[in-house]
Amino acid sequence: MSNIVGKSRLAYARVWHQVDIGQDTRTLGRLASSIAITLMGKHKPVYHPGADCGDYVVVTNCNMLNVSGRKLDAKVYRKHTQQPGGLREITMKRLAEKQGFGEILRKAVSGMLPKNRLRKLRLDRLKTFEGPHSTYKMNVIKYWADPLEASNFSPAMTPKK
Repeated sequence: MSNIVGKSRLAYARVWHQVDIGQDTRTLGRLASSIAITLMGKHKPVYHPGADCGDYVVVTNCNMLNVSGRKLDAKVYRKHTQQPGGLREITMKRLAEKQGFGEILRKAVSGMLPKNRLRKLRLDRLKTFEGPHSTYKMNVIKYWADPLEASNFSPAMTPKK
């Protein structure tokens, strides 16, 4: 059996995807997991955990991010400076005021990526914008309008209509 799968050069080519959160009804975690899958390249037939074959993702309207429950007030992000008494805590609401909802999405996606050398490279391909306009409009090829289309499952796994 041959190891060559069709035009493998096309499978390794990076595609630009755009997600408009204003039109997407998914919550933060569900949206972040599908973005992480796209950044890793798991939706491609040539996926390998050690190869970086993921795509670019441009997210617009991050200020309309959906969170469930009381997460906006109750969720706390923690980091430690490795000094005595160096625990720093910030709530999701305060982080959104300081750095915007794009940073919240970036932290969620970062937690869903594998903790290896490729993590930073994959996160660099995630572009977030608070408003409806982005500077990468000319590069975008795919738009995530339908959540089923964006979930990156194979056609055999999607529900029949």
